[in-house]
Amino acid sequence: MGSRRGALGTALFAAFFFTLVSSCLAESPRRPAAVTEGVPEAAAAASPPEAGDTPGSAAPAATAPGAAASPPEAGRLRCAVMPENPRPGEPVTVWIAPSLSTAWEETGAAFSAVLFTAAGKRLSAAPFFAVPQAQGEPPLLAAVLAVPSTSENGFAHIQIGGGGETLIEIPVIIAERTFVSEEIPLNQSLTDIRTAPDPRKTAESQRLWAILSKTGTDIYGSGNFIPPVGSTRRTSFFGDRRVFVYSNGGRDTSIHAGVDYGVPTGTPVAACGPGRVVLASSRIVTGNSVVIEHLPGLYSLYYHLDTIETAEGALVAQGDRIGLSGATGLATGPHLHWEIRVSGENTDPDSFIGRPVLDKDAVLARISDNTLWNLTVSERR
Repeated sequence: MGSRRGALGTALFAAFFFTLVSSCLAESPRRPAAVTEGVPEAAAAASPPEAGDTPGSAAPAATAPGAAASPPEAGRLRCAVMPENPRPGEPVTVWIAPSLSTAWEETGAAFSAVLFTAAGKRLSAAPFFAVPQAQGEPPLLAAVLAVPSTSENGFAHIQIGGGGETLIEIPVIIAERTFVSEEIPLNQSLTDIRTAPDPRKTAESQRLWAILSKTGTDIYGSGNFIPPVGSTRRTSFFGDRRVFVYSNGGRDTSIHAGVDYGVPTGTPVAACGPGRVVLASSRIVTGNSVVIEHLPGLYSLYYHLDTIETAEGALVAQGDRIGLSGATGLATGPHLHWEIRVSGENTDPDSFIGRPVLDKDAVLARISDNTLWNLTVSERR
């Protein structure tokens, strides 16, 4: 029975792969409509989730391809996707080899990567940015996507676009993943923080969302992240499905956007990787908060600090102390909430500890050995 299922799965994937490649070779590439994936929780608002939770999929709209000229007819479109079978909540790095990146430099075309379900529903999107190589060599292009934690397992594809057209679609399979459910009772004070209207709270959310939805060009580091505290004790995990029980008996659901370390007040908190501090302030919901930019569109967030020990605009190295843990804001006890955002989408921090998000050596070996996506523009027409 197991071998028959394996054969069936292989056949289905082969059929799916043939369909996608055929669409790349057609005169008019297929362009799935950009439809935001719905979630069982409350609809996403225009401002970012607070207190480390997200009421739904809050990925920004797909980056529109630039209006510059299309890449030249000559040249190969060689791509790599790492990992090829991501789980919900994990980052995916899409790479384009130097041949197309040279065209990108020459034409100024803006390439983007968009993750779609097999049915054509948009899950997330990110623009490409240049990753320098050795002197004299053209840069690689990379885009870091996030697979939303609400994604269903199964076939999906990544669409690469540039110069006003779809260049290629790469099939991926989203692996299955389950998340923990938890119920959190809130007292009157915490209920008010979460539910009471407040202009300051709205302004803070809008400012944070403006930061997290911005994609710059600076690369401050490309290696593995480190945990922000020495303790391994966690009180909540990434993707936890939460039910908040308010003091008045009301209930609300959300998804936990990071991990909570159960550490005493005053525990040193370190930057998980090198970067630039883009936010360091006291906020109503998340308390004393620090946000660090590491890569274009990639940010780490540290919430509920007792003390902030850095400043906006500061450059930090991996391991630099940025504050002390606490219980400020919407917190039921002392802890550190650590979160990673990729193009606005919450992403599992453990994924960045386990592997570097920009592994140039691995991708160059993958592209050199893999001719699967070695298609010329002229072959598609």
